[in-house]
Amino acid sequence: MPIKIAIVDDKASNRNIIKDKILRHGHFEITLIAEDGKDFLEKMKVLPADKLPDVTLMDLEMPNMDGVDAIAAGSSFYPSVKFVVLSIFDDEDKIFKAIKAGAFGYLLKDESAENITDMLWQMHESGAGPISPGIAHKILQLVQNNRLTLLQKQPDQDSKSLFDLTDREKEILQLLVQGLSYKEIGSHLDISANTAKKHVINIYNKLHVNSRAQALHLAYQKGLL
Repeated sequence: MPIKIAIVDDKASNRNIIKDKILRHGHFEITLIAEDGKDFLEKMKVLPADKLPDVTLMDLEMPNMDGVDAIAAGSSFYPSVKFVVLSIFDDEDKIFKAIKAGAFGYLLKDESAENITDMLWQMHESGAGPISPGIAHKILQLVQNNRLTLLQKQPDQDSKSLFDLTDREKEILQLLVQGLSYKEIGSHLDISANTAKKHVINIYNKLHVNSRAQALHLAYQKGLL
């Protein structure tokens, strides 16, 4: 049975190159292609269960919703999917944020098609996350400098009660991080877009944030999702 792959990248040329690299290996199937994190989450919601990806190759810098936010949300909503960064960026800050968000591996786009597919296949066979050698070195440095904790973050029960979100606000937060607009949230919950907006403003105030991205990061870090 082929390994099902999703590709998320904002540039069409990159998507085509990645698709070509993956399909050179006979054991992979592309089941989803998205332009950014929001597009990915929207397409995942309507994808048939038998087409859900085993692995999502995620770019980092994208409009609407970047790779870190998409990995954080995707890891929460689709725990069976392994999220692997596929990026040109190898700076420590992006590595740190991606791993903390839930990235299972981190590959550089300049890796050869053979290396990428071999590492993804080895991940399938052994369960070990694929990491480009240069990235592995930087992660080792982060660990040695005590800047990276590799243990899975547990839900923070005190934070859950501290922010005091109502059940409706928690429900709206779930929809908000999926990238839904006020109108879409309202339609889903049978309330007006204006009422949905008021709820979101209340959520932002309680979380002490002022954007969807900040709310997503905080909700993930504090175990609110």
